Amino acid sequence: MSIFGAPVESPDPAGQALRAARRLAERLSAEVPELDFGIGVSAGRAVAGNVGAEQRFEYTVIGDPVNEAARLSDLAKLHDERLLGSEAALTRARDEEGASWSLGDSAELRGRGEPTRLAVPVHG
Repeated sequence: MSIFGAPVESPDPAGQALRAARRLAERLSAEVPELDFGIGVSAGRAVAGNVGAEQRFEYTVIGDPVNEAARLSDLAKLHDERLLGSEAALTRARDEEGASWSLGDSAELRGRGEPTRLAVPVHG
């Protein structure tokens, strides 16, 4: 899991996450073609911080975007690019990264009440 915008604020965490995911998928496909992977990107409000005993802090993030990204990662394994974003991530992206993605079909993700519209990378 990668987190953008916590613990340090970022002007465009969704755009950074989408860009990093797209570049990671490209490199993994080119450099380690035998590796099967799935990358899911979501965005939204979540709770981030340290949990655990004083002797063993663990930084974690919880919230709906975390769950959505995990479900998208699973679903991405069924797509050629092995990469899916959510409409929430794409609409929150503030920079030119949004032009590298397009919205497609919706999918029912496990544990979610409403369909999630999927964003896929644009090739070209």
